[in-house]
Amino acid sequence: MPDELTQDVIAIIAREQRLPAETISPEATFEELKIDSLDGVNIVFALEEKYNLTIPDDVAREMKSVRQVVDALRHQLSTASPSPA
Repeated sequence: MPDELTQDVIAIIAREQRLPAETISPEATFEELKIDSLDGVNIVFALEEKYNLTIPDDVAREMKSVRQVVDALRHQLSTASPSPA
């Protein structure tokens, strides 16, 4: 069973893409989920808002799967200071 962070990421992707969360696995790629670059930006914004942090553009560009999003977010949460409100 996915951890809480993975579940949160899946829930955000499901909401942003209007997909049933149960159809999204941690191993799913953005290509499989039909997530294009604009969709990816919206997902990044939703994650930044939920976790009150900034995901650097170079990190966001490397996110091409649910697992990569979770890993990048986990890294940002462990190293980032909160972004200004």
